[in-house]
Amino acid sequence: MNLTRAIGTIGGLTMISRIFGFAREMLMSRIMGASGAADAFLVAFRLPNTFRRLFGEGAFSAGFVPLFSQRLHGQGGIEDARKFSEEVLAVFLPTLFLFTLVFEIAMPAFVWAIASGYADEPAKFALTVSLTRITFPYLLLISLVSLFSGVLNSLTKFAAAAFAPALLNVAMLGALILVPAGGVKTAYALAIGVTVGGVFQLALLWNGARRAGISLRLRRPRITPGVRQFFVVVIPATLGAGVYQISQLIDTFFATRLPEGSMSFLNYSDRLNQLPLSVIGTALGTAILPQISRFIARGEPDEAAKVQGQAVELSMLLCLPAALALAVVAGPLCAALFQGGKFTAHDAMVTGNVLAIIVAGLPAYVLVKVITPGFYAREDTKTPVKTAAIVLIANIVLNFALIPLFGIYGLAFAIAACSWLNCLMLYAILRARGHFRIEGWLWGRIARQIAAGLVMAAVLWALRMAFADWFAGSVGKRMISVMALVGIGGIVYFGAAWLFGGMDKEAIRLLTRRRRKKEA
Repeated sequence: MNLTRAIGTIGGLTMISRIFGFAREMLMSRIMGASGAADAFLVAFRLPNTFRRLFGEGAFSAGFVPLFSQRLHGQGGIEDARKFSEEVLAVFLPTLFLFTLVFEIAMPAFVWAIASGYADEPAKFALTVSLTRITFPYLLLISLVSLFSGVLNSLTKFAAAAFAPALLNVAMLGALILVPAGGVKTAYALAIGVTVGGVFQLALLWNGARRAGISLRLRRPRITPGVRQFFVVVIPATLGAGVYQISQLIDTFFATRLPEGSMSFLNYSDRLNQLPLSVIGTALGTAILPQISRFIARGEPDEAAKVQGQAVELSMLLCLPAALALAVVAGPLCAALFQGGKFTAHDAMVTGNVLAIIVAGLPAYVLVKVITPGFYAREDTKTPVKTAAIVLIANIVLNFALIPLFGIYGLAFAIAACSWLNCLMLYAILRARGHFRIEGWLWGRIARQIAAGLVMAAVLWALRMAFADWFAGSVGKRMISVMALVGIGGIVYFGAAWLFGGMDKEAIRLLTRRRRKKEA
């Protein structure tokens, strides 16, 4: 499988999803503003998403994909892999039902524990509980989506899983269009849209697996050797992801105790931060895990390390300019995308400031996506647990130290700092074990990429100052200005990276020649 092609497929379809997501966020900011109802919905949306990342994505993929790949490429082939999938599904499905039922019953206590800052406002607290009860079944649906995504990714069929999130954004966009009144009514419509979007996603992935030749039957739940092996791998991964997700819930806890609108500022800034993370980091992590697992299973660790090295090079080539550009143009970008209707210029300014701080950790977020497959492919999910526990403690300490002084900006700084702490610890451990190290040539390549990024940042800053009136003008002027900055920034960065040697010129020439031959 060609790594660049796989990343292009995943990243391109993820980008489509993110475009729908930004359309949703732009419409939502104008209809809902930074209001109490918006904050309540964002908490209700964050809670199932947190558990989705805990059970349904990172931990599940870490345990499922390597084991599925072993069976798929072993003597049993696709039949053995299908049997393993059915055994996991038989245990996974009733567990999810029970988990969802317990939380639906205990939702008031759960929301109080996470968003106790709303307890002083009975109406806002009750709204948050009601909305969370509507959105929480999304956890069950999206966890099943992750199982089918793992099957398709192991078969190197990435398209359906990469496109699926777009269906959630479409469902939520539909809710905003159908119920544009704002306030509580729109919040309820959005909550329903979340669950409907989960149904759409599950239907797409189930059909994709069926067309790929994997039709899963429901079996009686049994702890088979395969399921036992799956749990041995996935439980530590869940604990590791759990520590990280607890950190996310702690951020929510602190944000709900800040002034009204803080959840909205954090949400919109994080959406922009998540764009390059999803398009670059998630695409790379998804693409390289099956490859590294396959090389490790064959006893070819050098090839596995080579794949990770290529992924690091490509991730930094794409991520560094994104982080620097977002930091420089955070204010104008947030104003262009979100300002309008009930979302004021002050709201956009605060959101931009939060974004400028959070993106300092973006390269680390992306690198973690590239580094952790080196552990998961070796069925080592315990090490990320230990590093995540240290990061959790650091996050709590930083939040208590910084938030009283800097408010939501302190929260943003803690998020960025902890991402770097996690990244550096994971790399140091992987390097110490001899599994992967960044070679001298790669350090040099990254240094040249940073130099190209700084040239781009200087140009963007000069343009921002020269055309300040446009960035403070009408919606049309703001959008045109931001699009111009994006285009100019891309041209400057990739031109400088080419001149400085920040990219593999020979690989690009080879790719260009292959395309010409294919066209001929």
